[in-house]
Amino acid sequence: MKFVDLESQYQVLEHEIRGRIDAVMNHGRFIMGPEVGELEERLSEFCGVRHTIGVANGTDAISLALMALEIGPGDAVFVPTFTFFATAEAVSLIGATPVFVDIDETTYNIDPAGVDAAIRAVAEAGELTPRAIIAVDLFGLPANYTELVKVAARHSVFLIEDAAQGLGGELDGKRSCSFGDVATTSFFPAKPLGCFGDGGAVFTSDDELADRLRSLRVHGQGRHKYDNVMIGMNSRLDTIQAAVLLAKLTIFDSELEARQSNADALVARLGHGFITPSVADGYRSAWAQYSLRPATEDRDAVLARLGARDIPTAIYYAQPLHLSAAYKSLGYGVGDFPVSERVSGDVFSVPVHPYLDDNDLDRIAEALES
Repeated sequence: MKFVDLESQYQVLEHEIRGRIDAVMNHGRFIMGPEVGELEERLSEFCGVRHTIGVANGTDAISLALMALEIGPGDAVFVPTFTFFATAEAVSLIGATPVFVDIDETTYNIDPAGVDAAIRAVAEAGELTPRAIIAVDLFGLPANYTELVKVAARHSVFLIEDAAQGLGGELDGKRSCSFGDVATTSFFPAKPLGCFGDGGAVFTSDDELADRLRSLRVHGQGRHKYDNVMIGMNSRLDTIQAAVLLAKLTIFDSELEARQSNADALVARLGHGFITPSVADGYRSAWAQYSLRPATEDRDAVLARLGARDIPTAIYYAQPLHLSAAYKSLGYGVGDFPVSERVSGDVFSVPVHPYLDDNDLDRIAEALES
């Protein structure tokens, strides 16, 4: 059993993938070739947005979104402390300051009330200017955009959706990557929709913002290659990666259904020994990860038991960002965000990928419950 089974996926798609890559090899447009534009159109239709801009990776996607919104030094961007490092790192890379916020213990996503309080505190302190919220669709579940939109409007700040794990999720019939002023995703191979290397995208329905993003991803390019109208970066999605994603997109909906079925099966098989993922009415997770917490046991004991039965596991994330060495200078300490600290101490993930069978699901559940 694999934690992420890309080999089985490739067996299903080998003919389609090889055909797509061969087409790229034949036309030779390896940078910004026609497959990139085709993928952007397909993803815009899938997510329900006007514009998709393919970029080199998910971290660049966040940085470019912030740059397009003209956020920089002296600005505060509010991010969850329980997420992957890149969410806050992108803020720091463009010179702004990440302000950490605790999470909701049920969904593991950023707490809207905590965001509201943090914005008020920063505004009152007067040292930084509140400019944006980055909400992460952690483990594939959309954040509480119903409330976050209200918070953003109340404080006149931008709302950015970090859907690196969330592409394919839904809230009230609206798909991830369509929330807020701008959204981002990652096509890292282990994501629900992943390529054969690094890749990412930015999504928006704002025409002017889309034009800025297209310029920024190519060194701030204007009318032609040597007409640079702003400071940008080199962050283009490779044509071969777009070709791979186009092939994978043909079965993406069926894979999402399989992930949902597997998540449902695990919930049905598990007893009361674990805190299982919570998905409220109106929400649909992309199930990038199936993350559990032991109700009574120590996490290390559970992981040892699973390892002895050859069940692969992973920990996302063992340390909240406010306690990382990179952000020591911001002055946060133990106890500042108790929910995130508590969750990081006992959360772990088991396989939920589309290529599990009933025997695999039985093995996972039996190992957990034994």
